[in-house]
Amino acid sequence: MTTFSKWIDVLVSEKGITDRMIEVEGASGLNIIPLEIIIDAIKSAPKQEQEKIKTTLVMIDFKNGDVMHFFKHLAGAIAQ
Repeated sequence: MTTFSKWIDVLVSEKGITDRMIEVEGASGLNIIPLEIIIDAIKSAPKQEQEKIKTTLVMIDFKNGDVMHFFKHLAGAIAQ
């Protein structure tokens, strides 16, 4: 397991959002995607993308924002 994979697993666990479902519109209509699927997609992304995702999530968390908004944004890309 990579350092990034461990980091994102800890983030999701500490936020208590492990079992969340994300609803987004896609080409075929409404998609309901488990956060776990989004996390798996992030873990398989190129390292450069992972670094950008981590930077964004850290910034959101630092500002006491809701990381689920960003995960929903990423889910939208998967749903297309």
